[in-house]
Amino acid sequence: MEARVDRKSLLLCLGLVLLIRLPFLNQAIQGDDHIYITEAQHALVDPLHPSDVKYVFLGDQVDLRGHSHPPGNAWPLAGLILLFGDVYEVPFHAAYIVFSMIAVWAMWRLACRFSERPLWATLLFLAVPAFVVNGGSLEADLPFLAFWMASIALFLSGRLMLAALAMAAAAMMAYQSVFLLPILFCGIRLRLVQWDRPPGLSAGATQRQAGRPVPLYATLLTPLLVLIAWQLFTRLTTGTMPAGKLAEYFSTYAFQAIQHKLQNALMLFIHIWWIVFPALVPATAALAWRKRRDPATLFLLAWMGIFFAGALAIFFSGSARYLLPMAAPVAILASRLPTKWLAPAFAVQLSLAVSLATVNYQHWDGYRAFAASLRAPSAGHRVWVDNDWGLRYYLESDHALPARKGQHVRPGDIIVSSELGHNVEFTAPLSLLSSANIQATLPLRLIGLNSHSGYSTVDEGYLPFGISTGPVDRVMARLVMERHATQEYLTISAPEAAEQVVSGIFPADRWMSQAGVVILKSPAVPKNLRAEFYLPPNAKARQVTLLLDGREIASQTYPGPGHYTLTSAEPLQGTTVEIRVDRTFTAPGDRRALGMVLIGVGFPPAP
Repeated sequence: MEARVDRKSLLLCLGLVLLIRLPFLNQAIQGDDHIYITEAQHALVDPLHPSDVKYVFLGDQVDLRGHSHPPGNAWPLAGLILLFGDVYEVPFHAAYIVFSMIAVWAMWRLACRFSERPLWATLLFLAVPAFVVNGGSLEADLPFLAFWMASIALFLSGRLMLAALAMAAAAMMAYQSVFLLPILFCGIRLRLVQWDRPPGLSAGATQRQAGRPVPLYATLLTPLLVLIAWQLFTRLTTGTMPAGKLAEYFSTYAFQAIQHKLQNALMLFIHIWWIVFPALVPATAALAWRKRRDPATLFLLAWMGIFFAGALAIFFSGSARYLLPMAAPVAILASRLPTKWLAPAFAVQLSLAVSLATVNYQHWDGYRAFAASLRAPSAGHRVWVDNDWGLRYYLESDHALPARKGQHVRPGDIIVSSELGHNVEFTAPLSLLSSANIQATLPLRLIGLNSHSGYSTVDEGYLPFGISTGPVDRVMARLVMERHATQEYLTISAPEAAEQVVSGIFPADRWMSQAGVVILKSPAVPKNLRAEFYLPPNAKARQVTLLLDGREIASQTYPGPGHYTLTSAEPLQGTTVEIRVDRTFTAPGDRRALGMVLIGVGFPPAP
């Protein structure tokens, strides 16, 4: 009878997963989905190297072998593309429900082991906002969570072969799978693993070996060995080690800068309070402290502590989804509280989570609708999209290309950008073609203009979610117009210079990247072309080259920092000037590739 009740409770939880997921099957492509879809599309060409592909990220071309996740999520997506012929939201999200089911099944198994109320523990897990919201994406979070949870449940039950397979799958989904090793080591030391006596050994022999069962420790190494093997395989077959490329990007974009680490730590601490409804957290912590000598409680606390410490060390943006792998022990510990507390907390938390998921759906659906509205007006035009999210995916699915820093555009091009997430500054004269406010019906925000929500990234604020009635985002499509060059010489800081800056120069602070282009009014009579610039002490550039209408007319190497002038040897006429430097650098907190400070360029008036 008890087993039948348990099965019914498990089926109830699995049914609730379906009820949560089905209304969001038509969820638009969102967040980093586009990166994983890019890997999946490449996996159809090169199955063993899904991440061996170039990608435009934050306006820069990067190598996806340096992605912050191994390419494991590319393979199920590639299989779905192969099956359906293209990316379709409904069947893809329906297929990804399987990962939610696996996570809930594993949660149920663990709850039966560590809680007297396994149903309540599993229900609290189901109501975690990050589980409800991020379960509607095609990112690696839910696949990783599924294999992470399955690894722990299978390992503790002594099913080592299946546990090793789950660990291997988790390792190819996320680097943080290595935290399984210390967490499950604690499980072994606390003798929580259901380890069967090997055939042929007496009970006494097994007891003597119980402290150091070799197969258990060997299984623990699976995530680490899989990641090492993948690193070496990729290095030997493509010439690049993913971890090295990732470290390079961490340095380039200062993701591991101390400021980001401190912000990440504070935001993750805030998110801890919202894994279960915050009113339950103090009582849960007090109860866990009183039972801290109990091996089961000690294991759950170790799971939480180890993962949280690891999250502080490796993450940088403080996203709520980062803490999904520690939601299970929090939910189990909270389930030990009186039922009269759990029922209202679960109801409120699930309502909040579904509301946040609804707002999330409307946010990304707004991009999908805006992209669809541009299909006819953009026909016959080159389209550049300045966004890394779902807006980019839907525009690229038509005929758009991602905009890169220093992007050259010409009259008649269309530039589509998002106020919330854009990376490229355009200096060409632009005329508004179309715009839209992305709205949500509920006054909640996961991310948004002036919402101060750190749900997705701490860069937007320190609230676990925002409360606002304003627009989530503003998107616009603008038509590139003809430039009218009126100045023969440009002082970069002058307001009138901006219209004649084509690319690579930032008039606001006069910095330029590796190459800057301007157009000039050609002088009536030939004049010497001159560039005035400053090489600051932190600049790495030493060689400066000047080109006019594509022809090199001057180049010089400078000994060090200082103010300099580079002038053509003879009088010239022309309109398009390009200034190049040999090297760039990245300043802390500034993601631009900086070359030097350009003061002025052009045909100066006669003295």
